[in-house]
Amino acid sequence: MKVFFIIVLSIFTLTSLNSCKKVEGPGGAATIKGHILKEKMIAGQAYFHDAADEDVYLIYGNEDSFYDDDIKTSYDGTFEFNYLEEGNYQFFVYSDCPTCLSGDTIIKQDILIGEKKEVVDLGTITIQ
Repeated sequence: MKVFFIIVLSIFTLTSLNSCKKVEGPGGAATIKGHILKEKMIAGQAYFHDAADEDVYLIYGNEDSFYDDDIKTSYDGTFEFNYLEEGNYQFFVYSDCPTCLSGDTIIKQDILIGEKKEVVDLGTITIQ
């Protein structure tokens, strides 16, 4: 009976410790932020402006290909994903692509948040 109790207690302890591990996603104190700039070609000349109301996406971890969170850029093209746990993330945004069959291409960046309150600034990302 003692051996059975020790085995059950060991299994319970191992599963409890494993289930407490934080994974990527909401619930933390980290931030991913950036700025989207849109390029327009007019009469062969490139013009740039802040990409207001543009959809930007975030995937938690490296395993999925479907996004877990999305937001729209502000009037000045900035965005922030707040309250994230430590871990790996994938950021992406769509950009127009006249030569692509779908009409769009994906601009993607892999991100590692290594500290609880880290702020990752992706800088300015230019789309068409």
